[in-house]
Amino acid sequence: MFIRCWGARGSIPVSGPEYKRYGGATTCVEIRTVEGAVLIVDAGTGIRRLGNLLLEEGRKQCTLLFTHAHWDHLMGFPFFKPIYRRDFSLDVYGCPLESGSMQHVLGGLMSPPYFPVPLAQICADVTWRQICMQGSPQRIGGLEVHAIALDHPNQGLGYKFVEQGRSFVFLTDNELRGGHPGGRSFDGYVDFCRGAELLMHDAEFTDAEYAHTRGWGHSTWRAALELALAAQVRQFGLFHHNQDRTDDALDDIVVQCRQVVASAGRDMHCFAVRQGGEMDLL
Repeated sequence: MFIRCWGARGSIPVSGPEYKRYGGATTCVEIRTVEGAVLIVDAGTGIRRLGNLLLEEGRKQCTLLFTHAHWDHLMGFPFFKPIYRRDFSLDVYGCPLESGSMQHVLGGLMSPPYFPVPLAQICADVTWRQICMQGSPQRIGGLEVHAIALDHPNQGLGYKFVEQGRSFVFLTDNELRGGHPGGRSFDGYVDFCRGAELLMHDAEFTDAEYAHTRGWGHSTWRAALELALAAQVRQFGLFHHNQDRTDDALDDIVVQCRQVVASAGRDMHCFAVRQGGEMDLL
C-alpha cells in the first residue's frame, strides 16, 4: 500500500512562505494498491493536482471515498479534471450525513450561484455508492475497508485500509471525547486503531486553543498522541493542521510529541503529515 498526501491543512487552504514545508492544500490522500488501483480519500483542494497527475498517467478509473461533507473536504471536487472526461469512470463512496446523500451535497456545491457547471453536466461515468456500516468490511479497489463513525458535527466516517496484513487508519476531523451524536468512545477508537502500521489523526489544536474551540469537532495533538500510544500503532502522523499553524510551530509540536513518546519508553515514529509526503507500507 502506497500512500501520498495531496493536502493536510484543515478548514481552509492557506498560502505563504510560512506554510511552504507542510503545504496549504486541504484534505486529500491518495492510496495505491499492490494491484495498481487508485483510491482517494476526500476532495479538498489537494485533489486538483492529483487529478492532473492521473490524466498525465493515462488513468481511466479511480475510487473516491468521503469522510464527511464539510467544505474543506469537498471544495476541490469541481476542479478534479477527470470528472470532465468522457473516458473516465469514478466510483464515489458517500457516508452517513445529516443533510442527505453525497450526490445531493455535491450537486448543491456545483449549483448556481456557486459554480457554473452543474453536477448533472459532468462527463465522467460516475457510480454513486454508500459505505456499509453493518457486518463485514467492504472490498474496495482490492483493499479491505473498515469504517467507523467520527466524533464530529454533522456525522462522517473514519477508515481503516488493510492490505497484505498491514493497516492504515485515517481519522481526520475527529474530536476525541467530543460527545457528538454518533461518535464513539475513546476506547472504541483505540480498538479500531490497534496495531496499525500507520495512523493519521486530526491534531488541529493545542491545549490552550482547545479551551476556546471545544465542541468544534477537532482534537488536540496531545489527545491524538494519547490515542496513538494506547493503540500501539507503529507510526503516528499529525493531520488537519490549523490554518494559522506555521511550519515552525508544527515542528515544535512534533518535538513535543517525540519527547512524550520517548518518556513513555516507546519507539513509535511521530511526524506531521506534509503535502507531498509519501509512505510505503511494505
